[in-house]
Amino acid sequence: ERNKLQPKTEVEIGCGAGEILNQLQQRMPDKAIEFSGYEISPDAFKLAQTREKEQLHFYREDLLQSSNRFDLLLMIDVFEHVDDYLGFVKKAAEKADYKMFHIPLDMSAFSILTNYPIGARKHVGHLHYFMRDTALATLTDCGLEIVDWFYTPGAIEINNKGLTLFGKFINLLRKIFYRTKPDFAAKAFGGFSLMVLAK
Repeated sequence: ERNKLQPKTEVEIGCGAGEILNQLQQRMPDKAIEFSGYEISPDAFKLAQTREKEQLHFYREDLLQSSNRFDLLLMIDVFEHVDDYLGFVKKAAEKADYKMFHIPLDMSAFSILTNYPIGARKHVGHLHYFMRDTALATLTDCGLEIVDWFYTPGAIEINNKGLTLFGKFINLLRKIFYRTKPDFAAKAFGGFSLMVLAK
């Protein structure tokens, strides 16, 4: 909306269980958009199939091997899991005019002090770690033009229940600094991701 895009076809690569596309379709019922999700994991694809309906379809295929093109490609928390992430982003970018990326920002002063990246590697399979500047530079290095970006404050939005007292204190610092100095909050305390629109 902010960039006045009106895509007629949207595709998500690595769509998992398909809930992102399902939510997008529910939030834009008046738009005539054809949504497609590509997923190579058989288990995730089975879950995605349960969400399939008119104008929302899922494919257990590698999008990079397909000849299909779209108006908008979504890559949500995906390329940090891929060995050759630069090659992957370049090939995927050929599939659409506009691309939207959601990139976890695992690198911060706090994450380095607490050795968070190795936890992200073990528990969620991240092979590459980014901060805002390296995330944007990655997309630029892949030949993309950055149109717009903003932080998504995942750590702030989660429920504080289950956090240690120290964890709650760090979250409080995130909230305080995010209001006035979001770049500092992301670089110092982590817990943020980056949503990027590129072409």
